[in-house]
Amino acid sequence: MAEDKKVEKKKAPVTKLDKAKKEVDPKDLTICSATEQMLRKARRDGVETAYDRAADMKACPIGADSACCKHCSMGPCRLNAKDPYSKVGICGATIDTIQARNFGRMVAAGGAAHTDHGMSMLDLFREVVKGDIKEYKIKDTVKLEQVAQSIGIETEDRSVGEIAKDLYQELERTYTQVEGEIPFAKRVPEKTLETWRKQGIVPRGAMREIMELMHRSHMGVDQDYKNITKQLSRTALSDGWGGSMVATEISDILFGTPTPVQADVNMGCLKEDMVNIIVHGHEPNLFETMLVSVNDPAMVEAAKEVGAKGINLCGMCCSGAEMLSRHGIPHAGNFMSTEAVLVTGAVDAMAVDVQCIKQALAPVAKCYGSYLFTTNPRCRIEGAQHIEFVEDEPRKCTDEVVVKAIARYKNRNAQVEIPNIRNAGIHGFSHEYIEYMLGGTFRGSYWPLNDNIINGRIRGVAGVVGCTNPRVKQDWVHVELVKELIKNDVLVLQTGCSQIALAKAGLLTPDAAYMAGSGLQEVCETVGMPPVLGLGSCVDNSRILIAASAVVKAGGLGESIADLPVAGAAPEWMSEKAISIGQYFVASGVYTIFGVTFPLTEQTKFKEYLFQGLEDENLGKWDFAVDPYEMAQKMIAHIDKKRSQLGIDKARERVLMSMDDRRTMEE
Repeated sequence: MAEDKKVEKKKAPVTKLDKAKKEVDPKDLTICSATEQMLRKARRDGVETAYDRAADMKACPIGADSACCKHCSMGPCRLNAKDPYSKVGICGATIDTIQARNFGRMVAAGGAAHTDHGMSMLDLFREVVKGDIKEYKIKDTVKLEQVAQSIGIETEDRSVGEIAKDLYQELERTYTQVEGEIPFAKRVPEKTLETWRKQGIVPRGAMREIMELMHRSHMGVDQDYKNITKQLSRTALSDGWGGSMVATEISDILFGTPTPVQADVNMGCLKEDMVNIIVHGHEPNLFETMLVSVNDPAMVEAAKEVGAKGINLCGMCCSGAEMLSRHGIPHAGNFMSTEAVLVTGAVDAMAVDVQCIKQALAPVAKCYGSYLFTTNPRCRIEGAQHIEFVEDEPRKCTDEVVVKAIARYKNRNAQVEIPNIRNAGIHGFSHEYIEYMLGGTFRGSYWPLNDNIINGRIRGVAGVVGCTNPRVKQDWVHVELVKELIKNDVLVLQTGCSQIALAKAGLLTPDAAYMAGSGLQEVCETVGMPPVLGLGSCVDNSRILIAASAVVKAGGLGESIADLPVAGAAPEWMSEKAISIGQYFVASGVYTIFGVTFPLTEQTKFKEYLFQGLEDENLGKWDFAVDPYEMAQKMIAHIDKKRSQLGIDKARERVLMSMDDRRTMEE
């Protein structure tokens, strides 16, 4: 096995920390003790991170309020957010048109990210089904049949190959279809689908919806904010019920549907005496193959030959969350810890693919002599080495990453400091497992959940998802919001970076039920589950949509998703993907609240339409709050409003019965 050249000695990063700048105490930047420790080390080492840049860079107030337009060269035009109707753009565009266009383009970009990811997974599935790629195979044939049946594909007395071929051909319409309804529209509750049809927002194909939204938001095209909103809703739905859902379902079929597994998170998962490799990104096939490479006996022996005890594989961000859920692979941290983990000096190689990859990882990795490898043609980074990941020969990439990581271990010269912090949690609550957990093997059903919502033990359900953002204290809003929700008997579902934040806080264990209200605590203890269920990566928000549909189908809580006592939140959102996710939940009928900031100008018709008008049209609605306690109050108030509308606002009285009472009943 060829050895790599000796790693260069420690060099200063491309962007040094300017000591003249005002420094914020790291304890005010994060509640993650491991990240805080590494931020202090980074400052000692003179290394700049996103936290430093956020403190130094003031957000543009005009852009933050979406009061500017730069869609043509007559501008950019800046409107007055304090007096939004006092002026218009050079073309005459009003503040409402400008905001709707800007918001729509965020949905288009975010939806494109998830849709392209889903298309990549579907491309891989097609080649596996055809037999042209042999490195992967269909692992979950039960899930294959369930997905096929859900969209009307016949499965009885048919081979796996026949079903898989039909499923691929049907799901391809999710992207390429120009008329009709996307396949997974068949999963939508009938009343919700009826509302979509009435509004004209049932997605046709993702490519058409994104293309049309970009066209409509071009200068001089659609100039009615309500009309633009219809198309951005349609585009967002093509993400949630299309691209994202395809990505999740195909990943489960190929790599296995998650079931609960105990696994650790945080930087203590790194091992000073082992070769440490981190995979960071969103597409699971890279990580799945890396898992094979690091367990190859020849690779393990090569690591031992240079003095390591073995090879330690960890995840970060969303592909890490998927592997955490499927295989129990340790997870080193969420988005705002990706630079900090390199500061440990213990990371021998970080391999990335797409989405949420900071360009600043390259100079930080260079400072500590760590390798940063890009692997996907969609994402190259100046200063990083590129090793192409090709699905029909995937180990050519992952083996090379491992070989170079071993060489770096042999030549480590950076000071290693690993925070001694690991947090255990239970992960991997897929929709299918939740159904089994509630109802059992032979009677899997969401009815026990519905019954406990109706009787008041569970007040409602909340999805708390999304990113971490350096404009607020890392993880704090996520954690405090969820604590407040479970204390008030709200069951919480989690995905993405939010899930890791809560795992670090110890809320993804059954023991955490002691922090829940008496009703939710009773249910958790009976079932043996945590009050917070981790569902996987941010693309796996589609699991929440499927679960919501299953709750409607189980009965007793209305006829559409908009009837349910549920709410969604992204407390520390930062990306355009989050806006697309939020909009597809709103368009599906869910009250959705975001934190940090919101890209709208107050006291405008467009803002009022998103925050109230959509709900008047039987969809969901947007809301905004920075404080986690205010956010929780708003979510609970909405859940209580829905309970009242369903006539279940008064919990059924629960009486502890004596043995005499029981004998009387038996007589």
